[in-house]
Amino acid sequence: MKIWTIANQKGGVGKTTTTVTLGGLLAQAGFRVLLIDTDPHASLSYYFGIEAEGQSLSVYNIFTEKEPITADKVLDCLSPSKVDGLFVLPATMALATLDRQMGSEPGMGLILKKALNCIADEFDYVLLDCPPVLGVLMVNALAACHKVIVPVQTEFLALKGLDRMMYTLTMMSRSLNKAFDTIIVPTMFDRRTRAAIQAQARLMTDYSDTVWQGMIPVDTRFRDASLYHLPASVLYPKTRGVGAYQLLLKNLEAGEGS
Repeated sequence: MKIWTIANQKGGVGKTTTTVTLGGLLAQAGFRVLLIDTDPHASLSYYFGIEAEGQSLSVYNIFTEKEPITADKVLDCLSPSKVDGLFVLPATMALATLDRQMGSEPGMGLILKKALNCIADEFDYVLLDCPPVLGVLMVNALAACHKVIVPVQTEFLALKGLDRMMYTLTMMSRSLNKAFDTIIVPTMFDRRTRAAIQAQARLMTDYSDTVWQGMIPVDTRFRDASLYHLPASVLYPKTRGVGAYQLLLKNLEAGEGS
């Protein structure tokens, strides 16, 4: 089972779109895929039509479970999507209380890793959509993963957020004694604007060893697809945005030795 974490300490850069689209492409290729929503805002959950506050079980239950976690307990929290082989572990607003409730408890940063170990035989890929803040949830997502995907909008303020995220990965790497396999993915690229072109050029200069050589363009079909609770790759497979994610996926899988 391969575990990819999609993270950035700035909101609105395409984390959920990246998670959904890559997950959809993998499921359409015949893999069993689990998408995990670790953001209290629950954007990923709502994308798939899951009313987070109406769920009796969510990722919150995994964090607050008092007994040893088992595969059955994890699987009970999952919701199927409309795509064969694609499942969602939804979020809830209660996740926002975890840092206050249990952030200092020993072993709190490894809960998701242990839970995913229980279901390692159930899925081929797990993609974790992170909140835009460093806390228990992002620490868990980073501790559990094999690869970190950092979407960054091609505009100046998003680049400042990227600097912060890369510093966080450096600090977390030391804390966890773990080297992160990281790829920066330029998103929302609009070649008609000077700002986007300049931002892309700076990415290639400052992070040449880490940034993906392609880019995800602005594409309104991503927004349209969310209305139907389906990945854009299912509804609009020929659009330029989906085509860009297909190229990204090939790059990611090559990096995994697949």
